[in-house]
Amino acid sequence: MRLRPLLIGTVIAVLAVALGYVLFTTLARRLAQPVPDAAAEDARPVEPVAPPSSGPKIKATLFFGAADGFGLVGVEHEVPLAEPAVAQARAIVEAQLTAEPPPPFVPALPKDVKLRAVYMADSGDVFIDLDGQALRAGAQGSLEELMAVYALVNAVTVNLPTVGRVQLLLDGREADTLAGHVDLRQPLRKNEGLIRTP
Repeated sequence: MRLRPLLIGTVIAVLAVALGYVLFTTLARRLAQPVPDAAAEDARPVEPVAPPSSGPKIKATLFFGAADGFGLVGVEHEVPLAEPAVAQARAIVEAQLTAEPPPPFVPALPKDVKLRAVYMADSGDVFIDLDGQALRAGAQGSLEELMAVYALVNAVTVNLPTVGRVQLLLDGREADTLAGHVDLRQPLRKNEGLIRTP
């Protein structure tokens, strides 16, 4: 009779060790996986769509470098009307990347920067995914980096009042900075201090 409690205790101990091992290895595997960014999970992509050559347009403010290179100047530009808000954000970003500044203003962004995607989180934050190599190549100095980042942030936040913040992603990933000067780890608010009147 004494053997039975001992046998039951041994079986329970073996099962507890086996269960602990399974839980430990499962937990270790889960912790080793990257944690997805909650904001990016909530974000909804907008597939690239060729902008209509004709159709309704809106007047949007795009931002270019001031003639002396210090500050951004807003210039009104026609942009295709798009729905929902994330599609309108994409149209504004595409216009900001491709529009030529009127003289005497200069481009705030390097040429050949490609837009990969635009997302909008449930919070209203917009995520702009850009070709990182081209953007970094043209924004080497602190002033160039500041102008490039805030031309995009201001273009979206000024034209879409429901958008409070914009985060830049490079090649589908979060980045610390473009060239070591502007912190891109968090969504950015409009920078009115950089905006100059023409």
